[in-house]
Amino acid sequence: METFESLLAAVAADSGREVLNPATGELIGHVAQHTEKDLDAAVEKAAAAQKEWAKKSDEERVAALMKAADEVEQNAGALAEIICREQGKPLSGPGANFEAGAVVGWMRATCATELKPEEIDLGDGKKATVHHRPVGVVGGVNPWNWPAMIATWQFAPALRMGNSIVMKPASDTPLSVLATAYLVNKHLPEGLLTVLTGPGSLGGAISAHPGFAKITFTGSTETGKKIAEAASQNLARLTLELGGNDAGIVLPDVDGKEIAEGLFWGAFINTGQTCACLKRLYVHEDVYDDVVGALVEVAKQMPMGDGMDEKNVLGPLTNESQQKIVADLVNDAKNRGGNVLFEGEVAGGDKGFFHPLTLIDSLPADARLITEEQFGPALPIIKYSDVDDAIEQANSVEVGLGASVWSKDPAKAAEVAARIEAGTVWINSHGTINPMAPFGGIKQSGYGVEFGVEGLKAFTVPQVIHS
Repeated sequence: METFESLLAAVAADSGREVLNPATGELIGHVAQHTEKDLDAAVEKAAAAQKEWAKKSDEERVAALMKAADEVEQNAGALAEIICREQGKPLSGPGANFEAGAVVGWMRATCATELKPEEIDLGDGKKATVHHRPVGVVGGVNPWNWPAMIATWQFAPALRMGNSIVMKPASDTPLSVLATAYLVNKHLPEGLLTVLTGPGSLGGAISAHPGFAKITFTGSTETGKKIAEAASQNLARLTLELGGNDAGIVLPDVDGKEIAEGLFWGAFINTGQTCACLKRLYVHEDVYDDVVGALVEVAKQMPMGDGMDEKNVLGPLTNESQQKIVADLVNDAKNRGGNVLFEGEVAGGDKGFFHPLTLIDSLPADARLITEEQFGPALPIIKYSDVDDAIEQANSVEVGLGASVWSKDPAKAAEVAARIEAGTVWINSHGTINPMAPFGGIKQSGYGVEFGVEGLKAFTVPQVIHS
C-alpha cells in the first residue's frame, strides 16, 4: 500500500516546475515540463497501444479497469493527501477523501454502464445495426478544481470504449493526476494512458495535434473556444464542459432550516471552486429572512483553513489569480452598495490563497458578482417577488451549465425547472451529479455530455451495418 511519501516519490520529478501548497505556500514537489516533441512521441505510442487495446473484448477492458479501480481504492488515503496538499480542498467533508473516492466510484460506474449495439427494424426482413466503435487516440485537458476526479471522467470512458488517451493536467495540480494515472497504469498496457505536464501552451498543442481524433476539455469558456478553433483544423470530435454561473430559485413555500445546508454545500463545495456550484441565489420575499437567516447560521459552523487540519471543511483558493478574482468581485459588490450578511474567518490564512466565506445581498442586477462567475466562496443573494422575473434573471447570463429550484411542491418546482436555460436543473439540491446521468451545458457552457450511456457514446464513432 502506498503512503503519501511513496506515491509522491513515484510521480514527482527531481527538477522542473515547483508545485506549492495553496494553503501554506510550502513546496510539495517538482514536475517535468514536457515539450511538443514529448507530445509527438506520446501520441505515436498511444496510437500503437490503442490498436491492440481495441482488439480486446469489452469484458477484458472492463476487467482491467476494475482492477485499476481496486488499486486506487487501496491507496485512496495517499491520493487524498496529495489532492489536499496540492489543490487545497480539506481532507474532511466533501473534500479530498471524497474526491479520491469519486475516482473509484466513477471508474466502477463507467464499467457498469451497458452500451450494446442498437438494432433498427427497417421492414421487409431488413435491419440496421448501430455499433459504437473507438474513435482512436483521445486528448484530454484537465482543470485544477477537481483534478483527479475530472481526469477520471475523461480517461475512464475513453479507455472503456477501446481508445487510448494522452492528458495534460492543469499546471497548479499535476501531481494529483500523475498519481491517479500511476495507480491505474499498474493494470493497463504501456502507452494507453499518458500524462504530460507542462505549460498552458502544451494544452493548445494537444488541441491542434493531428494525431487526436477527439479532444475532451473541462475549463473556462474562453479557453474552450480556443480549443474548438484549434481542433477544427483536424475535425477532431469535442466534449467541452465550460464555465457556469448557476442560479438557484427558492420558491415561497420552503422552510429555510430544511434547505439551508443543501443551499450551503450547493454553493460552497470545494470552497465554491466547482463549475456547477450555486453561484446566484434568488429567494422569494415571503421566505427571504427565514432562508437567509438559516443559511447564515449554517455558514457560521463551517471552519476554513489548512485542509490537513481535519476540523476544517473549507480551504483556500487553488491559486493566487483566483484569489484576486474573488476579492475583486467582492470588493466591487461592496462598492456597489452590497450588504455583507456574513463574512467568515480564516484559521492561519495569512500564508495561503484564502478568501473568507462571504454572503452578500442588496446588489443591483448588473453587479459583477451576479453577472460574472466568481468560482470561490462568495454568494450573492437576490430577493424577488415575482417568479417570472426570477426566471428571467436566472436566464439572463450567457452560460447555462446548471441551476436549481427549491420547493415543497414537486409539480411547481418541475414547472419552473423546465423554463430555466441550463443543461441540468436540480430540485431541492444543487450540483449532485451522478455517473449514471448525462451531464453537460448549453449556451456558452459548452457542448457534448459526460456520464452514463451518452457519455460512453461520446468516445465512440457510430458504424451502421445493414443486413
